Amino acid sequence: MSWPANWDALTSGEACPMCLSGRPERDAYGIRIHSGRFTDAYLQRAGVQRGYTLVIWRGDRHVTEPTELSDEEAAGYGAEVLTVARALIAHYGPLKLNYETLGNTVPHLHTHLIPRFINDPNPGGPFPLAAAAAAALPVPEEQLEAEVADLRERLSPGT
Repeated sequence: MSWPANWDALTSGEACPMCLSGRPERDAYGIRIHSGRFTDAYLQRAGVQRGYTLVIWRGDRHVTEPTELSDEEAAGYGAEVLTVARALIAHYGPLKLNYETLGNTVPHLHTHLIPRFINDPNPGGPFPLAAAAAAALPVPEEQLEAEVADLRERLSPGT
């Protein structure tokens, strides 16, 4: 196994799917629940884990690593990740919330927020994201829309 042939184009932003997608309200993967100065957050459609959310860097340029951010940008990115995390905790009530900033598949700064529950497939260990994704069915649309509405309400300024 090796890095993708287009790795340089991905890391430069030239072929970055997260940059090329813009800031859609919805896409094949999820529905936006938060749009901030530094990030967008998408509740994922796949039933990998209840509340599984991706927080994506949406600053003024492509960024691969957190170390590429200025201090102000890093503080803003971190604060927005925590804002979304608090809404997920309030809505889903998990036992634990995992924060995973990887970028090995899509080298664009983003953080996976993965709630962990009592019936977790790997208590005390890393969430088996790849295995869960392979077996995941989509969240029913009505349920997804209800969760999106509640999370957006929780993420609205002043609430």
